Amino acid sequence: MVEIKNVTKKFGGFTALEDISFTVDIGSVYGLVGYNGAGKTTLLRCCAGIYRPDGGEVLIGGHNAYDNNVNRHKLFFVPDEIYYEANSSMSDMARFYAGYYPAFSMEIFNNAAELFDLDTKKKIRGFSKGMLRQAEIVFAFACRPQNMLLDEAFDGLDPAKRHIVKQLFLEYAAESGCSMIISSHNLQEISELCDHIGLINGKKLKLSLKTSDIPKLYKQITASFDKEICKADFDFPDAEVVRIDGNTAVVAAMGNAPEVEENLKALSPVEIVSESMTMEDVFVQGLEKKEKDVSKIFGGVK
Repeated sequence: MVEIKNVTKKFGGFTALEDISFTVDIGSVYGLVGYNGAGKTTLLRCCAGIYRPDGGEVLIGGHNAYDNNVNRHKLFFVPDEIYYEANSSMSDMARFYAGYYPAFSMEIFNNAAELFDLDTKKKIRGFSKGMLRQAEIVFAFACRPQNMLLDEAFDGLDPAKRHIVKQLFLEYAAESGCSMIISSHNLQEISELCDHIGLINGKKLKLSLKTSDIPKLYKQITASFDKEICKADFDFPDAEVVRIDGNTAVVAAMGNAPEVEENLKALSPVEIVSESMTMEDVFVQGLEKKEKDVSKIFGGVK
């Protein structure tokens, strides 16, 4: 289990994370999404014990994550940027990991490397970006950790490899009870793989919910009226006006769709239509938006 309790992390005068809290249960796969620079990598490094939080704490299996050798032998961190010892092969690195992780399985290492068609004798420096990602995932499973942290887990993987990786994550979490936190820009992969989703924006955790709750709690609702309407008419909790077109309003229900629908019905619309939001809809709507005039880029160019 991974417990993130009121974590704040600063770098000098810059606050990267502020008061972040959520829990990843045993056997759960938690997806972390957000723009570049939102703080996903910083949070994962706090969980890995690389960074010490300036406020709050991260508990791995009940133990503080920072500078804790008990955790390190049971936790595997796959960073966004992967580095290996110069001139090493996967076989060389397997021996290294086997000396550090007591539960390391050479059988799993060989089977997983074969699954990904990786040559364990070849120098890793000759691997492509996707092959480096696959190699590190092979080591992650071979080390048989109780907790796994993966930064941009699908970066560089082709569709076939992504499918294999998702299957492996789900099977390993179910069989071993491993708690996983996976960050990714690929919203479709995250929504298909993770049972919980967290959205980081502006150094804070804006959303944290069960993936299965999204279709029920997050909806885009179109309401048509036989009277004039304005944005102020829809000023009720968990509702964000997407647009108003004449006598029709499109409202995003962000977290409590049933209550938003009841509030809309109280305004006596002629028609009301609800559609479940996709993960991408939730992601975009959940982020602070700034209006951009794209016409300024090409305006006046001849």
